Amino acid sequence: MFRLPHRLSVACVLLLALAWPLRAEPPVPLLWKVSDADNAVYLLGSFHLLHADDYPLSADVKAAFADAEDLLFELSPEEATSPGLPAQMAQAAMRRRPGDLRQDLGAELWTQLQAYTAANNLLLAALQGFDPWFVALTVGLREMARQGLDPALGLDRHFMDAARRTGKPAAGLEAASAQIAVLSGMSLAEQRQMLAEALQQAHEGPAQSRKLHAAWRAGDARRLWDEMAAQMKRDYPALYARINVARNDAWLPLLEQRLARKDRDTLVVVGALHLLGDDGVVDKLRARGYRVERICSACRQP
Repeated sequence: MFRLPHRLSVACVLLLALAWPLRAEPPVPLLWKVSDADNAVYLLGSFHLLHADDYPLSADVKAAFADAEDLLFELSPEEATSPGLPAQMAQAAMRRRPGDLRQDLGAELWTQLQAYTAANNLLLAALQGFDPWFVALTVGLREMARQGLDPALGLDRHFMDAARRTGKPAAGLEAASAQIAVLSGMSLAEQRQMLAEALQQAHEGPAQSRKLHAAWRAGDARRLWDEMAAQMKRDYPALYARINVARNDAWLPLLEQRLARKDRDTLVVVGALHLLGDDGVVDKLRARGYRVERICSACRQP
């Protein structure tokens, strides 16, 4: 989602704060093949911002891309890379409700934000014209930049570029305006949750980020669910339902349309959160009767 903080990035923008020791082996992919009698959809769990050392990708991922006739992302490549997207989002985030940001946040969260901005040379006054969800994104972006995250190296951007080079059609599961509406339509309680989580992650530092990145590189869906998605579902249920469950449900008919085609496979690249657990599109498609298999050569090695 907008190549922004990982929990909200379509697989899910404030969920993606990462760090990368050098590694020789490609990441073990979070890759599933969903199929019916004559067609398949590959589902690949992405981190929206990565490091050069996360490449090259595994042979499994390269084979899925080669097999696919077209690609789907959370946003279409045209919208995801549009220079007008940040301004569109900032416009939607401008405060319109009575009162001020301090009143929105309450004393405890306001104090935390004051401490963060003071410690990080941010002007608190410059943030007060925006809604709390945008302040949360600002905190998340700063933390990702501190860790060397690069949206140009994210898995989504990698495959958008690959689709362009090879002439494969690429589209989005939702419009940028719909993603912005997910954020700007949050209740004030949901926005406070989002900011509280961003500040908590900033306070915890890079240790948790390293753990999540290691789990993603290892293709460890269970550990990612336990340490990322399940925690979010437990601690921030309204936010989890809005940015994950509702969007997954909206995507299902579009994925089934792809499966209904004949002999035209699709590679779908979305934030890893959207594929995990009972709420993920993998289990939801399995429950609808499609064949589902994990594609993971490394997982089968002794």
